[in-house]
Amino acid sequence: MTSSPPLIDVAREGNVATVTLNRPEKRNAINDAMRNALIDALNEVNADDAVGAVVLTGAGRGFCAGGDIGGMLERLEAPRGRVGFNGWKRQKQTHRLIATIYHMDKPVIAAVNGAASGLGCDLALACDFIVAGPAASFSMTYLKRGLIPDGGGLYFLPRRVGTTRAKELIFSARTVVADEAHMIGLADRLAATETLLDEAREWAQSLCFGPPSAVALSKSIVNRSVDLTLETVFALGSEAQSICYASDEHHASVTAFLDKKSR
Repeated sequence: MTSSPPLIDVAREGNVATVTLNRPEKRNAINDAMRNALIDALNEVNADDAVGAVVLTGAGRGFCAGGDIGGMLERLEAPRGRVGFNGWKRQKQTHRLIATIYHMDKPVIAAVNGAASGLGCDLALACDFIVAGPAASFSMTYLKRGLIPDGGGLYFLPRRVGTTRAKELIFSARTVVADEAHMIGLADRLAATETLLDEAREWAQSLCFGPPSAVALSKSIVNRSVDLTLETVFALGSEAQSICYASDEHHASVTAFLDKKSR
């Protein structure tokens, strides 16, 4: 019997790990099994000291079509008294997935090769950077299903495009193509179809420059800085810097600099 391909594919090249959503026949729509597999894959990559940065992409023509329709049907067919609790449990796992991406110690780049709809758009927004190919599109489709954005879009989207534009994209549920996404700051870079992954990986490789500890600590503080006072950021920075002062990387780099200067 032929085994099914993995729902998540992970490939490592140099310091970069490429994590690929692998349900191309469903446009990489996320069901419960795929959600759990993606969380596990991301945690494994995050724990790998040989990996300095991550690229997240989708197999086939789509990045991610959002939540799998099968899960929606299950929700509708569940006994009325279970609908709320079942939904709450799924929400917990969805939020765990988004938080896993956002709080990774390494830079994460979304290489959006096709449609990123609903939860798929949220996945891209949770990444540190977004590179969009010509076929990329972004849409907050939740209101079309009578729902609110529940995968982090209410938090991430205003921070990328501003509050007013975020409201417009959510309320209209319209599709934003690659060029407009780049123009409004929803995507950071554009790339041709044939070079999208290569460019994303090259960018990711360039982000592996610093010591992993300094990168992780910097990212952790920057992720929170928008909601904090200057004094709080100073305090967090002081705590993080004390860790860096004691690191082998800091000692080695300063020693090398001083040795070079003394010659």
